[in-house]
Amino acid sequence: MKKGNGMFFKVILAAVLFSTVSASVFAGGGKEKTAEPAAARQQEPPAQAPVTILVAAAASLRNSFEQQLIPAFRKKYPWITVEGTYDSSGKLQTQIEEGLGADVFMSAALTQMNNLVNKNLISGSTVKPLLENKVVLIKPVGTTTAVTSFQTITQAKTIAMGDPASVPAGQYAREAFITLGIWDAVQAAKPSLGTNVTEVLNWVGQGSADVGIVYGTDAISVKTVEIIAEAPAGSHQKAIYPVGIVAASAHPAEAQLLVDFLASPEGLEIFKNFGFSANN
Repeated sequence: MKKGNGMFFKVILAAVLFSTVSASVFAGGGKEKTAEPAAARQQEPPAQAPVTILVAAAASLRNSFEQQLIPAFRKKYPWITVEGTYDSSGKLQTQIEEGLGADVFMSAALTQMNNLVNKNLISGSTVKPLLENKVVLIKPVGTTTAVTSFQTITQAKTIAMGDPASVPAGQYAREAFITLGIWDAVQAAKPSLGTNVTEVLNWVGQGSADVGIVYGTDAISVKTVEIIAEAPAGSHQKAIYPVGIVAASAHPAEAQLLVDFLASPEGLEIFKNFGFSANN
């Protein structure tokens, strides 16, 4: 090969290499593309695995949980589904003792919560005495009755109240009647004992009972009953609603998120909308 021809081929090769590099730079907007560092890729948050937790709550909490609290919590933590089971606190205590797969327990009295803490079935460090409710005397809306107060309740033909054996509202009522010195007279009137406050509320709302004893939050949740009076101040222990995490919870981290949300300003404001007040 002649020397001139070798020089010709070198010039052609250099031109090809230059055009290839230029095209690559132009396609990248003037900058050469580089692979994304592995460290940068690892900083992306992992996708949250869907989780379902169960809250066992007093019957008087059902409306607040189902109508606003659970939807608001799901909006904040979309990967967590909250299911609820609602009944008297005493029944829920028994169910947890028997192995109910609940993650969070919220009762209408400290007694049931303390019982479970003492049996190591609720993590005591997670318990928050969150809310307070009022115990009230109600009658069907638009009806007349000689009953004007807790002291005159025996003037009613039929009385409905929660069963003091398992329903905190019934326990508060019995305590108030004992304080007022009329418990024996109330028992003699053979009151109908409901398995939870919702049942008592329905009895009165349907006119099956002349008067009944429920929580203030229950009374304002329907249009079929009206409040006659509140239990006299100091006649019973405060109706405190504590919340805590079940020790056997399969999802304690998510359960803690729910407890923290319930105790947050947003959660407490929702409870307030349903007639509860924060326990100070």
